[in-house]
Amino acid sequence: MRLLLDTHIWLWTHREPWKLSSEVNQCIADPQNELWLSPFSIWELVILLEKKRITLKEEMNHWIEESKKELSLLEAGFSWEVARELRFTLLNHRDPGDRFLVATAKVYDLTMVTADERLMKIPGLKVLANR
Repeated sequence: MRLLLDTHIWLWTHREPWKLSSEVNQCIADPQNELWLSPFSIWELVILLEKKRITLKEEMNHWIEESKKELSLLEAGFSWEVARELRFTLLNHRDPGDRFLVATAKVYDLTMVTADERLMKIPGLKVLANR
């Protein structure tokens, strides 16, 4: 499977792994699955750090590099195609990060790994639910 980690799933993988379901844990650990991360998840991490909603035990850039290595993360970069998909990615809530992640998942044909019930209900979005 080609999995796009929602920001909270990415953070939980390192910081609170007990919040991950056994199915999500198995999928993340399976070397046959590709794990993708959007730059918008890093942007959301920056916001969480700036608002002091989370802290890291090490410098952010080092933490991200270690995460990339540990999880063998692939970058689901922001592209013209993702930007155009935003036009058709209208959510029932105002989280811009979610909008970018959904558009990214659709363009790259990735399955979104999330615990966000709102995202699980989006038509046309492939989801691996963390329940």
